[in-house]
Amino acid sequence: MDPARNHSATRALRTIKVVHTAVWALFAGCIVAIPVVAWHRQLLAALVLIVVVGVEVLVLLFNRLRCPLTEMAGRYTADRRDNFDIYLPLWLARYNKQIFGAMFAGDILYTAVIWRGMSG
Repeated sequence: MDPARNHSATRALRTIKVVHTAVWALFAGCIVAIPVVAWHRQLLAALVLIVVVGVEVLVLLFNRLRCPLTEMAGRYTADRRDNFDIYLPLWLARYNKQIFGAMFAGDILYTAVIWRGMSG
């Protein structure tokens, strides 16, 4: 492969990984914040965070449970390790959906319990 083209591909992949990691951090932060704001009885804030993450879940569902950035990153490398497209440890990239999916489901349940307790 031509060195200039290889450098361009490396730069493009690095940019996608940085953006993907920032987007992941935003959604992971929302998931971590939901029970905190619910505990503080800020249910509108919790609902907004749930909707934000819910939109991301819909994006994943419409893309066969893959982030669109993963496909973009795949154009620039033959590497297909679980973290080829994001700056996360391999174990976290591998189990990301299970970990944060379970947390998100728990967040929704916890928020509903808090909401019910406030209205009853």
